Amino acid sequence: MDAAESDARRPRLRIATTSLAGCFGCHMSLLDIDEHLFELAQLVDFDRSPLTDVKHCGPCDIGLIEGGVCNAENVHVLREFRRNCKILVAVGACAVNGGLPAQRNHLELGACLQQVYQFREGLAAPQIPDDPELPLLLDKVRPIHEVVRVDYFVPGCPPPGEALWKFLTDLIAGRTPRLPYDLMHYD
Repeated sequence: MDAAESDARRPRLRIATTSLAGCFGCHMSLLDIDEHLFELAQLVDFDRSPLTDVKHCGPCDIGLIEGGVCNAENVHVLREFRRNCKILVAVGACAVNGGLPAQRNHLELGACLQQVYQFREGLAAPQIPDDPELPLLLDKVRPIHEVVRVDYFVPGCPPPGEALWKFLTDLIAGRTPRLPYDLMHYD
């Protein structure tokens, strides 16, 4: 059996992606793999993802998650994602260590909310939002590994598209992903 026959017999993997408290830059890096997206589409099926607009994650082989955990909704989405993904990958600084959203961690949350919603000049009706539709804020922004088990971490803010492509192709091929230093840069 040649490589093409072997690939044809291998079941297609399912990949899901989601974003928590972050800027969506890691998803943009995934799009930055450019023409490799066509190759990726030949290798995998996408479940929950901005590419599919599927809202809830079904059973998947690989889950890519960006963003930190800052509210109760993020906790719910993250736990659902972990339950449905065989391999969970923290992508980017926010998922890996809280990133930029975690800079609020040194502030007392109540005082911060008061400053923004009650004491700022020019507010027509100063009050802290309390609509039941709003997710409850956590006292701190947390990296995802503090809430669920994470199998792999891809650092960067955001990680370069080439690094995501290398990581995914290693994982899809059954190899332990290795990101050489020259693919990772922090500028």
